[in-house]
Amino acid sequence: MFPKVPDQHKPGQPLISNGLGVTYVLFSTVYLFLIYFLGIVKSPANVSAPVSAPLILAACILFGGFMGLLDDWMDLKWRYKAFMPLIAALPLIVYARDTGARTTLFLPYIASLHFGSIYFYVILPVIVMIITNAVNMLGGLNGLETICPAIIIAGLMVLSSSYILMVGPLLFWLVLAYFNFNGKIFVGNSGSFAIGITIASFAVISDLKMSLLIAILPYIFNSSLILLTVFFTRQKAKVIFDGKKLTSEHRRSLITLITYHRPLTEKQVVGIIALIVAVFTVLGVLSQII
Repeated sequence: MFPKVPDQHKPGQPLISNGLGVTYVLFSTVYLFLIYFLGIVKSPANVSAPVSAPLILAACILFGGFMGLLDDWMDLKWRYKAFMPLIAALPLIVYARDTGARTTLFLPYIASLHFGSIYFYVILPVIVMIITNAVNMLGGLNGLETICPAIIIAGLMVLSSSYILMVGPLLFWLVLAYFNFNGKIFVGNSGSFAIGITIASFAVISDLKMSLLIAILPYIFNSSLILLTVFFTRQKAKVIFDGKKLTSEHRRSLITLITYHRPLTEKQVVGIIALIVAVFTVLGVLSQII
């Protein structure tokens, strides 16, 4: 049912089913619609229009999955797909505006930034665009595209009163993460884009912008390193696989930085990056609590 692609970091490069992330999109959408019909998550009171968090989140996830499938089919260039998540921000703009979401970003021990209406039409779309693309750019190793986003979502759920929105999607994503980490499946672009938009949308709906920005810092660092390298040297990041371990001869991404003249197994690299993401997620959670 799913196209097979070679696993570049396994001996013999076995063919693995790709694009299983679309199952996450379908399951999450059904789950969120059920949440809506059962009335488990109520719409905020005293709003100017009837809005529903489950339906808004489902719409964003559907768009993320469609965007990923479009990229798989057409192999879109980055200058096009980088701005596509802006469209997914439209339902979030409506939700945030009509529910009277806070337009202030609180920086612990520094200051409070008041954006006003600029938050709805500029800041929010930029958040969605950056988070979605950053999550999509940190991949290429078994488990990396699935385990790290799951850690961030779990951290946000700890802080959110609407955690029920992500219980089903997270559990299903963890099942995919298990098979992905063990080299049985790939979630593909449909999965990475969908989970990226999930993270951004859930954080906006739960008003956890600061926690998200802290938790996502390893992704931002990776994306910045890749983009700066491409801009200045026109070269892409890549690792060398000797049949057992990964290594790199440059530092053009988070993966190549970790494996720079340091041979590590694929699972070791994924474990290190997951630990880094976990540390920043904990810091994000603590920033909200403190």
